[in-house]
Amino acid sequence: MRINNKEEFDKQNVFGLGEANTAFVDYFIGSSFLNPLTHPGECAVFLANVTFEPGCRNNWHIHHAKSGGGQMLICTAGSGWYQEEGREPVSLEPGMVIMIQPEVKHWHGAKADSWFSHIAVEIPGTDTSNEWLEAVSDVQYDSLDK
Repeated sequence: MRINNKEEFDKQNVFGLGEANTAFVDYFIGSSFLNPLTHPGECAVFLANVTFEPGCRNNWHIHHAKSGGGQMLICTAGSGWYQEEGREPVSLEPGMVIMIQPEVKHWHGAKADSWFSHIAVEIPGTDTSNEWLEAVSDVQYDSLDK
């Protein structure tokens, strides 16, 4: 469900906006917000509600792991995109779950005309790390959803 109006989006975004995602600003085009739902040391699984303003997306990236690992996205509000390298983009809507296997290059973010939130679940694994890569170009992003 596309939601361009911030007040309406806030009503739908049940896990909350959180704070500006300043720690990862170099890896996003546009503004994103992070609301941790669990905290390191309290739980073996890290969960955070990530919110993207319209047009915001993260860079291509890879979740590395020797075993286990990867990421799960649980879409909660608004409308967004997910794309794996070499595959067609997937339209993200509330209620969808995306399982991202380790070692898969991908990106995700909001549609150009909608706010978007998902819960990011970091899947536990051995020797896990995240490798940030190039930005999703404006040309590539602007070709979506026409």
